[in-house]
Amino acid sequence: MFDYVIVGGGSAGAVLAARLSEDPEIKVCLLEAGGEGRSLLVRVPAGAAATVPGYAASVNWAFETEAQPALNGRRGYQPRGRGLGGSSSINTMLYVRGHRADYDEWARLGCTGWSYTDVHPYFLKAEANQRGSSEYHGAGGPLPVADAIWARPINADFLAAAARQGIARNDDFNGPEQEGAGLFQVTQFWQGPKAGERASTAAAYLHPAMGRRNLTVVAGAMVTHVEFEGRRARRVCYRQGRRLHTVGAGREIILCAGALQSPQLLMLSGIGPAEHIRANGIEVVADVPEVGANLQDHLDFAVTYRSTNRNLVGIGAHAAFALALAAGQWHRDGTGHLRTTISESGAFVKTDPTLDRPDIQLHFLVAMADDHGRSLHRGYGYSCHACVLRPHSRGEVRLESRDPLAEPLINPRFLSDPRDLCTLVKGAKIARSIMEAQPLARHRLDELYPVSGLDDEALAEEVRSRADTIYHPAGTCRMGGDQQSVVDPQLRVRGVEGLRVVDASVMPRLIGGNTNAPVVMIAEKAADLVRQARARGEFGAVPADRAEPA
Repeated sequence: MFDYVIVGGGSAGAVLAARLSEDPEIKVCLLEAGGEGRSLLVRVPAGAAATVPGYAASVNWAFETEAQPALNGRRGYQPRGRGLGGSSSINTMLYVRGHRADYDEWARLGCTGWSYTDVHPYFLKAEANQRGSSEYHGAGGPLPVADAIWARPINADFLAAAARQGIARNDDFNGPEQEGAGLFQVTQFWQGPKAGERASTAAAYLHPAMGRRNLTVVAGAMVTHVEFEGRRARRVCYRQGRRLHTVGAGREIILCAGALQSPQLLMLSGIGPAEHIRANGIEVVADVPEVGANLQDHLDFAVTYRSTNRNLVGIGAHAAFALALAAGQWHRDGTGHLRTTISESGAFVKTDPTLDRPDIQLHFLVAMADDHGRSLHRGYGYSCHACVLRPHSRGEVRLESRDPLAEPLINPRFLSDPRDLCTLVKGAKIARSIMEAQPLARHRLDELYPVSGLDDEALAEEVRSRADTIYHPAGTCRMGGDQQSVVDPQLRVRGVEGLRVVDASVMPRLIGGNTNAPVVMIAEKAADLVRQARARGEFGAVPADRAEPA
C-alpha cells in the first residue's frame, strides 16, 4: 500500500515520482513497463538514429496506426518511448515550449490555471539552462537545457538560406518571440561527469531520486487495469513476467502512460465510451465518452537531398570510420558528433502573415532520415521537414480487445480536415524554397524524392504519399471546465475518485512546437496540484456536481 501509485515512468511519470517523493512523509510507487532507461543507446544523443526507427525494440513500443485514407491507405508509424524516461529517452531532445498564445487558448477553453502566466513559472522551475537565469529561463531546476554548440557548419547555411526567404534569425524559440529560424536548445547535460549525454526525465529527475526510502520503482511492470471500490480507484494490477501483482493506493492513482496508452488503460479499467467498453466485455465504471477522442498529432513532410558533404550523418565506409572516431571522442569527454540530435536547427513560420502565431515548424536534419530512418540510403544527405502545428483533423484511440497486452487501435485521421493539407502544402513549399536557396543549395546533389517544380496539386499528392507523424500525439484525455471533458483543470478524471491523468493526453489543443518540454511542465504543475489536494485533505475527487458515474 502506497499513498500514490504512478502508472508510467515516461516524460511525465518520472518528473512526478521525483517531485512527490521529495516529501519523506508520503510513499510513492512508480510502475513502468520498460527498463530503467540507462542503456548506452539512450545516453548517447545520436542513439536516436537507432531507437526511433525501432531497431532497439526494448526502448520503443513502435506502434502503427490504422490505415489512413487521406494518406493513400498507408499505415502510419508511431514510435513511443518504453522505459524510464519514456519518449524523452528516444526523442531528438529539442527543448521547445510552444507559443504563449497556445496556453492562453487552453485557459479560454475552460482550463483555469493553465494560461501562459500560470504555466510559465513551471517551465522555469524545471530548467537548468546553460544560458542562466532570466525572465525566460531558469537555472536551478533538474532538467539540463543546453545550447547546440556542436551543430554542424551546414546549419549556418540553412539559416542564411532562410534569411534570403524572409525568415529572420531567432536565437531563442522560448524567448519573447517564437517566429524565425535558429538553432534549437536541447535537453542535454552540459556540465559535470554526464556532459554530452541525453538528459531524459529519468536521468535528470528520477535516477538521482531512486535511493529515497519512500520511493519504489518497479520496472518491467505491465499494468493491466485499475481496480475500483465503487467509484473510488483503489488498486493497480500489473503483470511482471508471468506473475500478476496488485498494488494499492491510499490517496491517488495517477496515469502517466501517454496520449496513446493512458486512454487505453482508462478503457481497460471501465472508464470511457460505455458502448465501446461493453463491446469489449468490460464492465463500465463511468461513461466518459471523450476518453480516447480528440487525438491530435503533428503531420510532417520532408524535402530531402543527397550531398557530397561528408560533415553530415551518412552511410558507407567513410561514415563508419567517422562514427568510430566520434564514439571514441564521446566516450573520452562527451564531445564530438555523437552529441547531435540529428535535427540541429529549424524555424517557426507563418503561411499567412495575418496569423497571430506560426502555423508551420521546420526541422533541418543533417541526414536523409527517410521514413523515420527505416529506409536507409548509402551516402550523405540532409532534409528539411515541415509540420502543421495546429491541425484541425481529429482522431481517436480505441481498444483492439480487452487484452491489456494488445496494442491500442490508433487512428489519427490525418488530413481528414482539408485545411491541414492546404497548410502542409504551403509549408512544404517554404521548406523547398529554403533548400533551393544559396548558400544551402551549394551542398545538394539530386533530390531523394523530387519535389522541385511541382505545382500545388502534384505536391499535395506527394504529401499524401509520404507524410507521417513527427511524434507529438496529444489530446486523448482532454482537460476542460466542461462536463464533457475527460479531466478537470486539476487533472482529475470525471466520474470517479482518486484518479488523475498527467501527460500529453490532457492537452485540450496541441501546442505549436515539440511536446516534451510542455509535458515536463504539466508534470511539474501536477505535482503541486497533488500536494495542494493533500494539504486540503482531498483524495483526488471531482466535485460532486461534476461527477458523471455510469
